[in-house]
Amino acid sequence: MNNIDTTRHVDVFSPDAFGKRRIDVIGAGASGSRIVLALAKLGLENIHVFDFDIVEAHNIANQVFSQADIGRPKVEALRDIVKAHTGLEITIYNERVDASQKLGDVVFLLTDTMSSRQEIWKKAIRYKVATKLMIETRMGVDQGRVYVVNPTRSAQVRGWEETLYDDDVAEVSACGSTISVGPTAEYLSGLAVWQLIRWLNIETGKSSDGVSDTLDHEILFCLRPPTILTRQFDQLI
Repeated sequence: MNNIDTTRHVDVFSPDAFGKRRIDVIGAGASGSRIVLALAKLGLENIHVFDFDIVEAHNIANQVFSQADIGRPKVEALRDIVKAHTGLEITIYNERVDASQKLGDVVFLLTDTMSSRQEIWKKAIRYKVATKLMIETRMGVDQGRVYVVNPTRSAQVRGWEETLYDDDVAEVSACGSTISVGPTAEYLSGLAVWQLIRWLNIETGKSSDGVSDTLDHEILFCLRPPTILTRQFDQLI
């Protein structure tokens, strides 16, 4: 029995319909920490979170952590935040993801570097039949991307791999650190979680207001001015 009352959104997303499917969130940073909390607020209980970093002072401005969490492992702090907000327990791993972990039905791939994402993808996600959906996000100052792919579909695998780039493309500040703005992370995280909602409704044959839905595999957005573009990899020649 869920500890959180989901009556306000159960007609849009039912945790009972999602069932015992496992969700793995790899990375608990600006998008990952928000996504985990949002998933728990949907009433999902089988959430597993991987991260080996500790909370630092600069994380407070753009992540869900508080001043009291500084110095703590991110996964431990996030576990307590989720428990306080929802009453639900998440499973945490204070470790780096490699090929030794068996990942679940849905994977959010949200590590700090593109190189680590490619490594995890190749070793633990690509063409692994256990994983039905991978959601990956990328964020700049006022723009971002959300990728939604079935890692066993060759067209989607090829389409996602063609979007990959090196780590030196990331936007950095004058002091050399990656730029990250809280409101952009909020928008990006909400957009990513919505793709899980859409996926479940498609999987269970449930439409919204009688309108059928098809997943977008790439979603690009800009916030100055607000603009959004999408495309589907299955339609690529």
